[in-house]
Amino acid sequence: MLDGGTVVISAPANPFRCPPGPYERASLIAYYLKTAKPRSKVILLDAKDSFSKQRLFQDAWRQLYPERVEWVSLSNGGKVTSVDAKTRTLVSDFATYKADVANVIPPQRAGRIAELAGVADRTGWCPVDPVSFESRLQPNIHVVGDAAIAGAMPKSAFAANAQAKVCADAITALLHGDTPSQPKLINNGISIAGVYHPVNGQLADVEGAGGASPSDAPADFRALEASYAEAWFRTITTQTFG
Repeated sequence: MLDGGTVVISAPANPFRCPPGPYERASLIAYYLKTAKPRSKVILLDAKDSFSKQRLFQDAWRQLYPERVEWVSLSNGGKVTSVDAKTRTLVSDFATYKADVANVIPPQRAGRIAELAGVADRTGWCPVDPVSFESRLQPNIHVVGDAAIAGAMPKSAFAANAQAKVCADAITALLHGDTPSQPKLINNGISIAGVYHPVNGQLADVEGAGGASPSDAPADFRALEASYAEAWFRTITTQTFG
């Protein structure tokens, strides 16, 4: 893309994989543009009027990438209704956007395998028992991660990793004829930390646990959070791939 070009990202309506994901992506692209193509910008078309950690992201954009990230909300015509890949044109309810580079994140649902297995309901996602992650629609099939309807727990890699461990422990208990124990699951990021437990058949927030980064944190605090994120990445990739 030539310097001065426009990157257009479309973010889908909820739910979708990793709620902060499109905004993290916009931030990374904005950093690249700032350093390599300083006359370029990012337009983020959103099918929502608010998004995860919105204040933190927008404060960072204003501070680090002024005039380089434009967020268009649902109310302002951010929902993309059609895309012409040949001309790299995105059409919303109110306007047409010509992109030099377009990243279209479509509405999401569980994968085709979930539909074939009969574990996805009419929402396109998979309802599960919050203790064992066993499907509520098909016995002896367990669903973790993005595909699962996990109540308050978001569709994130950290959440999926935590769910997989709880699920494996529950399956082991069931195979031995035991009752799975009530889990506590954790999720964190930018930083955001959440703790969840089963309540009335769904995963719910543990009151008073977790929290998000303060919006007025100094630079050294942000640097420390970045080091935590790098450590988490090293840990989860080691656990996943060995």
